[in-house]
Amino acid sequence: MISPTSAAFAPLSGLRVLDLTKVLAGPLCTQYLGDLGADVIKVETCGGGDDTRLWPPFIEGDGAVFLSANRNKRSIALNLKSPAGLEAALRLAEQADVVVESYRKGVMERLGLGYDALKARNPKLIYASISGFGRNGPLSGLPGYDIMMQAFTGIMGITGEKGGNPVRCAFSPIDQTTGIWAAFGIMAALKERDSTGVGQYLEASLFETSMAFMGYTAQTYWATGKRPERSGSGHESLCPYQAFRASDAFILIAVGNDKIWQKFCSVAGLEHIRDDPRYRTNPDRVAHFDETVKLVSNAVRTQTAAYWSETLTKAGVPNALIHDLDHVLEMPHTVERDIVLDYEDEVRGPQKGLAMPVVFNGGARSVRKPPPTLGAHTAEILKEAGYTNEQIQEMVCAGTAQDRPSSFLTSRAA
Repeated sequence: MISPTSAAFAPLSGLRVLDLTKVLAGPLCTQYLGDLGADVIKVETCGGGDDTRLWPPFIEGDGAVFLSANRNKRSIALNLKSPAGLEAALRLAEQADVVVESYRKGVMERLGLGYDALKARNPKLIYASISGFGRNGPLSGLPGYDIMMQAFTGIMGITGEKGGNPVRCAFSPIDQTTGIWAAFGIMAALKERDSTGVGQYLEASLFETSMAFMGYTAQTYWATGKRPERSGSGHESLCPYQAFRASDAFILIAVGNDKIWQKFCSVAGLEHIRDDPRYRTNPDRVAHFDETVKLVSNAVRTQTAAYWSETLTKAGVPNALIHDLDHVLEMPHTVERDIVLDYEDEVRGPQKGLAMPVVFNGGARSVRKPPPTLGAHTAEILKEAGYTNEQIQEMVCAGTAQDRPSSFLTSRAA
């Protein structure tokens, strides 16, 4: 296991983040900031909260997707359309170092929580806006979802089997990476503020994240003028570099350079084509892509996937069995790396999560706060903002704040 340190690595300790986001990109951004020690206050709507609380399957009333992206946060539930709820949010923004929002274009401005309004109250504020298509341009008013961007930006045009139908990347890479880019931008803005004392406005969008994923694909298109096509598990610039059917299952074989090709041919019974001018170098093999794949396929199907994994690993040829998630979660390497977090949740009992995939000084990663129930910290946060118990009770009674899970959330878990 990774060695624990005497104290958790928390370089953002003392930093306050006001999280006005929902679903996945924004919540992951703020979760990573919370993992690094920031005090993240998640502002949610009364009654329902983050959309992903309602996405099955449920654990004690909250969706599993919500639990995956909201640890190390506190939750306050406010009605931002009410004067009292808005005033509470404004007070919190005055005390914040960072605000992150992911509403549709114009919503924050209409609520009175846009960048200009908050900057006037807090000039040092870092304001990060996460959106579908960005905040300007002809499409800026449209909503944005991960699957939309995979389709819109051409990712689905290159994903799937050759000649087949469009296929979605199932783990929402656009959402997840947009959250990472937003966190990256926030860290850069904080560093700049250390020098200037002034905050700034920054954007991250699903559209641009998705376009950035197309970087080398676009470069290839500019170089060749050929529209990229679907290639299954393969790679248009490397060969053989894909999944192959062994006698019992698939195995991924990655011949990433010509030295590896030499090694592969030596153990695969393909010595006779190793130095053939049609296959000797990677450009040769790409030029004879189908022929190369056929020759390798014929060789691989003669033995089991386990045989090839052992043989190729000993020979120094990169490869991987095609594992299912449940198997990977229990593998000794996964356990040794401590990427799976085990933590206690007073409401939900023992829970698991996947850690931020960065290790600092060999230290162990941990969960300081489990994902909050809706409004679990409303009273606590409002008191920190200067509200009295009587004022808080008035807000709760008026429906402008919620300080405990609503009855329908509790009943849904039953």
